[in-house]
Amino acid sequence: MRATGWTRWLLMLGLGGLLIAGCAAGLSARDETPGQRFDREMKVFAENCAKTKLKPNDTACDILKLKPADPLATEEGRFAHSLKIPNPVPEDSGYKPGMTPEQYFDHLCKTEAGEFIYKTVENVEGLYMMRLREQALDDELSHLYALEDPYGQVLGVVRHPQDTYVQPALGKYDFLEMLLSVPRKVARTTSIYKRYYRDENAHPGKKYQTAIDGRGVFVPYIVAEAEVATPKSRYGYTWRGISRSHDRESGIAGGEVVILDLQTNEVIAVRRGYIRSGWMKNLTGIWWLTGQVCPISGGKQEHVFIKDVLKPTPRSVTGKEK
Repeated sequence: MRATGWTRWLLMLGLGGLLIAGCAAGLSARDETPGQRFDREMKVFAENCAKTKLKPNDTACDILKLKPADPLATEEGRFAHSLKIPNPVPEDSGYKPGMTPEQYFDHLCKTEAGEFIYKTVENVEGLYMMRLREQALDDELSHLYALEDPYGQVLGVVRHPQDTYVQPALGKYDFLEMLLSVPRKVARTTSIYKRYYRDENAHPGKKYQTAIDGRGVFVPYIVAEAEVATPKSRYGYTWRGISRSHDRESGIAGGEVVILDLQTNEVIAVRRGYIRSGWMKNLTGIWWLTGQVCPISGGKQEHVFIKDVLKPTPRSVTGKEK
């Protein structure tokens, strides 16, 4: 879905001497919410796309095909949103008519965002990633509604989670388990799991670049993988987006990470954060990767929070017991 930049630029200008998308609104645009700007720009862009004949495989207009995310489209999403946590967000977010996006964002950060740790666990050998995050495409990152949890997309583990959780020196666990991923839009018929685990003989001679004590080094790459029928993790985590009136309209999206005891389904920690976009000088005004995040600890990567709660068994960089 990566757009052809030149073609999209022409469409934004408008064919046949049309004004640049969005300029038709004149000076009143400064008073628009991010949602109003997004809707207006997308309408003009759709009109321009309808007037031009694109070359085969040209993806410049594919952003128009995106739909709002459906959090309940998968079993993993339905489970995540079914969880009851000790500190749920209120149905009334506290939005007041006349609030600017900045004021509303500050309000959410002060009243709802934060790390809520009910207990920590020592000497955790491994964990279960209960819901995978798919890497967002450029069009999704510039779309106001296409991603369920832009906050987690920015601060969560999206690519190569095995290197984040298992591979030294950043990885601290013996193993990481997850559902075997399937391509987008492919129905899952069976539950098969993948387990990443440490094996010093898995990749003879292969090196991995990491950092130890702030110094870049190369260490042996020791992550092996296997398909298994049943996970063995005692603890796991999942994620879910927060969706209420006025949030996306204000260019704001919230997300939660929930850590569980898988034997009892007890929620042992929650992190809730918010991200705000809507001022970018692109087609939509949205670019989640540069959004403002909160709380103050909101810039902490997701894996650091999880390791603070599920404390890994102390190990050396090579994976051997100290």
